[in-house]
Parts: sequence; C-alpha cells; structure tokens
Amino acid sequence: MHLMSKKLFVIGFISLFLIPILSGCIENGDQKNNIPQVMITYPTINQYITSIVKITGTAFDKDGDNQISLIEIKINGSDWIEVDGTDEWSYDLNTYEYKDGSTTIYARSWDGNSYSEIDEVTVQIQNPETSESDESKWAVFVFAGNYPTDNDSKLGNGGLYLAEDMAAYFIEELNFPTSNIFILFDDGWIRDDNGYGRRIEPVEQRTHQYDVHYSGATEENVQTIIHQVVEGASHQPDSEVFLWFAGHGAGDDNNKWTGGKIMERSTLFLWDGSLSDRVLGDMLYSLRADKTTIIVDACFSGGFADKTIYNLPTFILLHSRITGPGRVVMSGASKYRSGFASTTKGPLFSYLWFEGLKTKEADGFQPGLLSIGKPPDLLTRRDRKVSVEEAFFYARYVLREDESLDAYKSMEPQINDQYPNWGNLRSKSGLIL
Repeated sequence: MHLMSKKLFVIGFISLFLIPILSGCIENGDQKNNIPQVMITYPTINQYITSIVKITGTAFDKDGDNQISLIEIKINGSDWIEVDGTDEWSYDLNTYEYKDGSTTIYARSWDGNSYSEIDEVTVQIQNPETSESDESKWAVFVFAGNYPTDNDSKLGNGGLYLAEDMAAYFIEELNFPTSNIFILFDDGWIRDDNGYGRRIEPVEQRTHQYDVHYSGATEENVQTIIHQVVEGASHQPDSEVFLWFAGHGAGDDNNKWTGGKIMERSTLFLWDGSLSDRVLGDMLYSLRADKTTIIVDACFSGGFADKTIYNLPTFILLHSRITGPGRVVMSGASKYRSGFASTTKGPLFSYLWFEGLKTKEADGFQPGLLSIGKPPDLLTRRDRKVSVEEAFFYARYVLREDESLDAYKSMEPQINDQYPNWGNLRSKSGLIL
C-alpha cells in the first residue's frame, strides 16, 4: 500500500511537470496572424479618369510568407469584386457605367485567415459627351500578341509601337483628336524584353507622347470601346472612323491550300478570347459614318473583308456584315494564307500600308489585275493626297516586287472597297483620311 502510494505520487509529479511543458509548446507554436496590407497605386486621389482605366495596386503579407490569396475591390456601394493578381493586382474600370463626378474605389486583401484594412481613393469620373462633341474623327487600334505561353508564338511589342506611330500621325497630320483615339494592347500591361519578359507597368501609366486612351485588348474592352465609337460617330455629321485590329488569326498552317477555312469564318484572337468576322460585323451594324476604314491584319483574315483569295468573294452565308457603302475593309492576309509580323515593327502588311500613306509613296497606285497593286504610269494624276486604297495597292505591290520580302509573298492581302458606294464604278473616289 505504501509502495503503491509512492508510485502514484511519482506518476502524478511527472504528469504535473509535463503538462505545463507540453501546453507551453502548443501555445508558443500558435503564433498570432498579422493582417495583410493592400494599397491602391493608380489612379491617385482626385485624379480625373475617363473611358477604360486600369486600377492597379500592391498587397503584402506582414507574416513574411507572401500568402496573399485574394484581392477584392468595390466601386462606391457595389459588391466586392475579385481582381487579377495578388501581390501586384489590377482591374479594368469601365467609367461609362458610372455617372460623372466623385467615385470612391475600395480595395482589400485576404491571406487565408484575415482581411486587410480597406484602402480607398476617391477619383473624378469625367466621361465625354459624345452627342455634344465637336470632334467627328475616331480611331481604335487593337493588338494582342503576347498571350501565348510559348515564346516562339509571341509577337512582341511591335504592334504597340506601330499603333502608337499611326496614332501620332493621325493626330499631327490628319487632325484626329486625342480624346477619340484608343489603343488596346495585350492585357493592358507593358512587359520587358520586348514583350517576352515580366510585367513592368500598365500601358496607360508609362510615358507616351500623346494623351490617348490605353487599355487591354480583351473581349469586354473591345466591345465597350466599339460601342462608344459607334454611338459617337453615328450622331455626328461628316464622321470618320478608323479601326485597326492585329494579332494572331485562327487557321491551320499545315494546310497550305486553304488553311482549313473553306467553310469557316475568319477569327482574330484577343488577349482573353477571340473576335470572329461576324461578331465584329454585328458590333458595327448600326455604325453610320461617312468614312469608315477597317484593317484586320492577322493570319487567315480575308473573311473580315468578305474575300477568300485572289479578290474572290466568300460564300454568301459566311458574309461578315462588316463591308458596306462608305466603308473600305482590308485584311493583311487572304482567308487561306498566313500573315507575318515583326516583333519590333509590327504586322508586315500594316507596316507597309502605313509607310505608303505617311511618306506619300503610295500616291497614284492603282488596283491592277485582281487588285494586286500597280504603280502609277506617266498618265496617272498624282496630287500628294494618298487614299487608304492607294496605300493598300502600294503595300501589295511592294510585297510582290521587293526581293527582300520573297518569303512573305504568299500573304495575299485582300480589299473590299465600297467607298463612297458599292460597285466598281461607284467606288472610284478613294477614301482620304
């Protein structure tokens, strides 16, 4: 009995000694979670914003493990919206969905355990009054070239540089207002290593020559901007619209005869989706502009101009509804052929077309057989006013005759000219931007 009591005493003593130690180990391991941090970096307080604006920010986990799992924002009293990215995040805000005046943007981050404190910034929305604007010229440039995961398929930043060069020319020489020029590029971010590297900053926040509108080449942004242009131009007398789309097109490079496109529509890839010729046609159906120029520069893009190859029309059931009176529609390649682009200078056809336009070298160029381009002869009147059609015929001629471009002769760009009206005898005037 005495021995048993002694044993019980020892066991009890050991138990009392261990329990606090074990309990202490558990308590020390249960470290307090520090709430994450979040900050809105753009736009800044009381900044005036319009059109599509990329809201950007950063987030940080004070615990040091960078386990930010979610960023959410809300606009005024809206529900919380999940955005792209974590430690660096962004969101495209369509200001046309909000009334002019003060608008507050809120942001918060989540690390799996706790939300951060809410950061906020109040900005001033100032959307243009399209029905009262004195400006009657619009230009939209869309290029998505760096969404593929493999570098061999990326197109670099050349398309952005070409779009900016064209925009500058339109502003300086053709009197296009900066407020009516839109450049939609990739996901709205500029990347180092000519588009092959990491994200540096939003395109709209980098230093650029003119204060035009920048955003990403996403399906939603394209729909929004085209809608605004259609609404604005259709309510203005003597309105002019220029639309340029470039990037990758859908087709089969291994099918050298038709690209697999005989009974398929031409389609252009955007950053997060695609744009078929018919979808673009539906977007532009209600556009009522005196002058409309549309260029789609991508592989197998002839369907956007309702052409297959060698100036032959597409099957009537595959018409895009893009072409029509007052419009000149061009494609950088036929419906059955691949197109080509420089990673530093942009799509080849567009580059040559723009060169012919701005240098006036295209002055006097004519369609020639099957619209393959013919240089001016001694009887051709040259007035130093280059039409978009003359620039097309110049580009086609250079593609065919320049020996340094022999590898790209198969592109076969196409044109559908219905300016000012449909028909060979009613479309001879030439559309001057």
